[in-house]
Amino acid sequence: MGTRSFRPYTPSTRQLTVSDFSEITKSEPEKSLTVHKHRAKGRNRQGVITCRHRGGGHKKLYRIIDFKRDKRNIPAKVAAIEYDPNRNARIALLFYQDGEKRYILQPNGLKVGTTIIAGPDAPIEDGNALPLMNIPLGTVVHNVELTPGKGGQIVRAAGAGAQVVAKEGDYVTLKLPSTEVRMVRRECYATIGQVGNTDYRNLSAGKAGRTRWKGRRPQVRGSVMNPVDHPHGGGEGRAPIGRSGPVTPWGKPALGLKTRKRKKASDQFIVRRRRKVSKRGRGGRES
Repeated sequence: MGTRSFRPYTPSTRQLTVSDFSEITKSEPEKSLTVHKHRAKGRNRQGVITCRHRGGGHKKLYRIIDFKRDKRNIPAKVAAIEYDPNRNARIALLFYQDGEKRYILQPNGLKVGTTIIAGPDAPIEDGNALPLMNIPLGTVVHNVELTPGKGGQIVRAAGAGAQVVAKEGDYVTLKLPSTEVRMVRRECYATIGQVGNTDYRNLSAGKAGRTRWKGRRPQVRGSVMNPVDHPHGGGEGRAPIGRSGPVTPWGKPALGLKTRKRKKASDQFIVRRRRKVSKRGRGGRES
């Protein structure tokens, strides 16, 4: 699990870094665990673009991932580590003793041939899934449920890991990768360990074409548009945006405005908010 860089034979290889895929042991997905994936290209059911800059990209099959880990107290052996085009983490193919096959997110360091298990009495080892109330303080976990039995919803990205910092009453307190500290029901399941593919954050596309392969279309700065197209547009030469702060193409404040509901029901479970992201100046990327 590392990265490869290239000699600058072309402008696109000068900054290019890609994964070395050294942890991948199987190139073709398990057919029974894949389904067709419809790509909406940013359009709604009427065909109107509701999310800009999406379209194209390589065809994908969706891998069905077991986020619930509800096959309890049945050991499973890791048969392969595979690439998943739908996420930045790797996935592990499990062969259960009863013959069933499932995919899970690959924890960092999980190897082929390792036996893992899910259940309230599972040992504290990478890849095992337990209720939060049975996980010791200080343990790093991922794929954390927010509602018991619903399946993991948070801490699923490559390199992500949350830390169990406290237990009190019916809740366990977690420190999330965003530095937010929040409480989760003690019955919720989580998987031991950090999500694998930790070098993903060090990758560089190197050229616009690689981003197009992922289904992302070009973005254009508002300041280079005409006034009819964007509030930042117009003017002679490199004109300022002419407002107190940057806005979206529809005139709403952008870059730093908090959009979370002020009276969201889950606010009662947040002990400490995530750290504030510094607001970028006018030299930053515009909407």
